[in-house]
Amino acid sequence: MKIILASASGVRKSILDKNNIDSKVIISNVDEDQIKDSLLERKATPEIISKNLAELKSIKVSMNNPDQLVLGADSVISLDNELINKPKSREEALNILKKLNNKKHYLISSVCISKNGSMIWNYTDQSELKMKNLKEKELIDYLNKVKTETLLAYGVYQIEADGLKLFEYIKGDQSSIMGLPIKQIIEYIKKYKS
Repeated sequence: MKIILASASGVRKSILDKNNIDSKVIISNVDEDQIKDSLLERKATPEIISKNLAELKSIKVSMNNPDQLVLGADSVISLDNELINKPKSREEALNILKKLNNKKHYLISSVCISKNGSMIWNYTDQSELKMKNLKEKELIDYLNKVKTETLLAYGVYQIEADGLKLFEYIKGDQSSIMGLPIKQIIEYIKKYKS
């Protein structure tokens, strides 16, 4: 079964590959910042923002690819119900880590499957993470190991890499934390095929 992944994320593509889901990447080019700003003006929660972005990416690509299943995905960080955006610079990344330091926060991952320009399925998962109480030097040392383009594309921590060391605990599904709740996607695709 072939699916189109409406995401530039190499991690999401590799999760699909590891689970034998044949996928082709077509990037949606949705202006995420503009959509987030517009939703925040309307007092949308981080969960609503994540769901909307996954759906918009999926539908946009689906409209140009008739009769194909298109998977859109989005993950956001919620700290005390405040949306924490991806950093736009290394300095901003450090400020975000300082904000999350020694605190519990949530990583919300939403996925949406569309066909012929309409959503046919969606799912949102929430994981709880608590960062260790780290000194500023430890945060800087961590950031120095991460390439700038990775930081700006994927956010302040990569659980699949050194980011794991930042946490006191992580409660949630590993693949969901990495951006794709694969168990639920597989279940849906099986139902869809039958």
